[in-house]
Amino acid sequence: MPELPEVETVKRGLTPAMEGTRVTRLELRRGDLRFPFPDAFADRVSGRTIVGLGRRAKYLLVDLDDGNTLISHLGMSGSFRIEEGAVSGMPGEFHHARSKDERHDHVVFHLQAASGPRRVVYNDPRRFGFMDMVGRADLAAHPFFRDLGPEPTGNELGAAYLAERFRDKAQPLKSALLDQKNIAGLGNIYVCEALWRAHLSPIRAAGTLVTPGGRPKAQLDLLVASIRDVIADAIAAGGSSLRDHIQTDGSLGYFQHSFSAYDRESQACRTPGCGGTVARIVQAGRSTFYCATCQK
Repeated sequence: MPELPEVETVKRGLTPAMEGTRVTRLELRRGDLRFPFPDAFADRVSGRTIVGLGRRAKYLLVDLDDGNTLISHLGMSGSFRIEEGAVSGMPGEFHHARSKDERHDHVVFHLQAASGPRRVVYNDPRRFGFMDMVGRADLAAHPFFRDLGPEPTGNELGAAYLAERFRDKAQPLKSALLDQKNIAGLGNIYVCEALWRAHLSPIRAAGTLVTPGGRPKAQLDLLVASIRDVIADAIAAGGSSLRDHIQTDGSLGYFQHSFSAYDRESQACRTPGCGGTVARIVQAGRSTFYCATCQK
């Protein structure tokens, strides 16, 4: 499933193609994705001007000129494709390939830009993605968002905050980091990477990073810094490729070439002087990659 940096890269790729355009028609080629579309969805979007694009956790947000926000989640296989004239491309490159099979084109934004018409196509073979609509003023209270923790790149995330959340918790550290109520948008890949950078075991209890008095240990400070750094590096990888390629090129996001733990089972640990090997275990049905030699 796409994680926060990939969704951020998709947002950055879509912004120049969608922001400021008028939706001449929203074409729905089926009645639902993972969930049914909102009532009168096509009519409510058609004719509106897109005033901005944003992101919260792993959700794309498309702000319309009438005060409503279109919410989009890519699910496991969703992607957007930009079509303008003879040029077609996909913003965002993922660890697992995304579909370009037109049989799975389920939603089409027909847009009018200053340079002429274009289309933004949502493709989703497995239909685990979804779209919804809410008033921008009510976004924080929406069921998708009301229980989300702070963004991993935001000022609210700090060691003191996590110490409060993790205190006395026997829950495995990786599970605590994946809990969206603790931190919004962190997923399996980047939790593995952050834990490797911080030299922390994914199976240790989250509460062991907090003193009996409730203060963060130095290891928790290091973990917060590692989370920030790994997300920033992944976003920068997508961002740099956005600068290097035209908007609809599709050649975005190369952080997968820099994985140090994720998907590196049986390979040598990249920690200098470690000498260990990356192992794969299963936690809560998800693969965890870590080095038992240097991650304690």
